[in-house]
Amino acid sequence: MEKRIRNIETVFEYNDSLGIETLHPQVSVIDLSKAKPIRHARQTFSFYAIFLKEVKCGELLYGRNRYDYQEGTLICLAPGQVIGVEDNGETYQPKGWALVFHPDLIRGTTLGQHMKEYTFFSYEVNEALHLSERERQLVIDCMQKIRLELEHAIDRHSRRLVAIQIEVLLDYCLRFYERQFITRTTVNHDVLTRFERLLDDYFNDDRAQREGVPTVKYCAGELCLSPNYFGDLVKKETGKTAQEYIQLKLIDVAKDRILDPAKSIGQVAYELGFQYPQHFTRLFKRITGRTPVEYRSGLC
Repeated sequence: MEKRIRNIETVFEYNDSLGIETLHPQVSVIDLSKAKPIRHARQTFSFYAIFLKEVKCGELLYGRNRYDYQEGTLICLAPGQVIGVEDNGETYQPKGWALVFHPDLIRGTTLGQHMKEYTFFSYEVNEALHLSERERQLVIDCMQKIRLELEHAIDRHSRRLVAIQIEVLLDYCLRFYERQFITRTTVNHDVLTRFERLLDDYFNDDRAQREGVPTVKYCAGELCLSPNYFGDLVKKETGKTAQEYIQLKLIDVAKDRILDPAKSIGQVAYELGFQYPQHFTRLFKRITGRTPVEYRSGLC
């Protein structure tokens, strides 16, 4: 039986669990080495959380996956994601840094408008950001600047200034992730190779006819990646979105099948996972500039 997952609703509740003073009701920066010893637990938050772990501290459960924290690892969590370590009855002293902030803090701000761009909040833990010493120090500096603003008495400028500082930190994370995609080029190429093989098998085994056009979520799951990380990786490596990559592969397969005079255009559409042939025709024309019928006639 799966153990109970604790839901932490507020920033105050999280601070209180660590024995940390709450300086602002919607945001907190915590030097975890100054928190009280705590017990392991699986938990979910109703707010965003960024954890910088500076030492290896054992096996972490994220959803149903396992991950070993390493020095200089940055984990970014969106509200509702489950994370934690199974409770073994022992207490431990956390180390590193944490930034937590409630969605209400950034509503109506520039950061709130741009949050969807920070897709790494939906990455899996095994897709975490691994930092160099210089990058790690930049993250700590950003957190300390936010902390300094929180120590100032709350006034009408506080919310905007804190949101700006958080946005700077998240922009650095974007830069660091782009660097990590580059340094993992060999691994990324392997993912693309497996992605291409997955699509080949999907269409050759007639799965499309049985289950429909393959989705980004399906492909990411088969490759053991989160949809956002997978999409960002494909975009970085190919310049195309994962959805565009799938569609181009589908059209490439379609071109071969259209040339079979024994098959109608409707039959080809059904084989490729389309419930309605007109949807296939529309996609084919958008990508190739010709309808399937025009394409067949032009090659006959």
